[in-house]
Amino acid sequence: MASWKSCQSLFNFDKTPFLGFRLRVLRCLHHLLIRFEPVVLLMAAPRILVAESERLMRDVEMGEDSPTSKKHVGSKLERTFPLTRWEFSMALGVFLVFSIGLFFIYQTMPAADGKLKLPRSISDLRILKDHLGAYASINPTKFIVGYCSTYIFMQTFMIPGTIFMSLLAGALFGVIKGIFLVVFNSTAGASSCFFLSKLIGRPIVYWLWPGKLKLFQTEVAKRRDKLLNYMLFLRITPTLPNLFINLASPIVDVPYHVFFLATVVGLVPAAYVTVRAGLALGDLHSVKDLYDFKTLSVLFLIGFISILPTILKKKRIYE
Repeated sequence: MASWKSCQSLFNFDKTPFLGFRLRVLRCLHHLLIRFEPVVLLMAAPRILVAESERLMRDVEMGEDSPTSKKHVGSKLERTFPLTRWEFSMALGVFLVFSIGLFFIYQTMPAADGKLKLPRSISDLRILKDHLGAYASINPTKFIVGYCSTYIFMQTFMIPGTIFMSLLAGALFGVIKGIFLVVFNSTAGASSCFFLSKLIGRPIVYWLWPGKLKLFQTEVAKRRDKLLNYMLFLRITPTLPNLFINLASPIVDVPYHVFFLATVVGLVPAAYVTVRAGLALGDLHSVKDLYDFKTLSVLFLIGFISILPTILKKKRIYE
């Protein structure tokens, strides 16, 4: 009863200031919970949950059209989206310039028999190869220009499907010419992606791969004296995705000449694997068949050879 009387004295609005009123009520409830804890919890918990859910529903319904809620949601989206309006406008402008150039290139090319589309599976690639076989032999120069433009566009803006373009190069052009086309297009597209990331890519990479970027930055800083060997190892082996390397390299201060040389040389083994596989599309069931255990072992062996000078140098220093 003493606790109840002390609680009743709290509700004297004339003597109790409004700001201190809530604190006194909370203290009163605290005393009651201690005294009648089992009963209060069993009886009040469902009501509290129902009241809280009803309050949240009212807030949502009332907040949908309120200016304060819209301002809060807008600020939350601004914090989530990594690019500012200026950076987004710049990226959109670059994309539109590339798209318009690609459109005009397609307009100058002769019409092809059948419907052409970017391949998304091995079956799509087989159909596309049958449609483009005669077209590439009749119009070789224009076809190569269209092929290279499409490949570089996809590589620059990180559009999935370049692996199918590499397989198509092997199926249509053979090993030597196919490797040259794949390495040229991959290097050009990776370079475009490098400079685009240097312009606006920092917030995107920090947003998508914060932990991986920090690790990559640490490894690059430790290997400044033999950075080319390390970048060759990353390009040859599937340790890090090429997309991440293209975007993160300018952010961690990898010089472009190192990036360029590592890309040109390091992509040759993987290009050879995909181009050779493109010669026998009938034997492929999925992209996973390209990199079996034997192929991965060879790639890692080549990658180990690329970093062998760094290992030997460290061994001589310790001795």
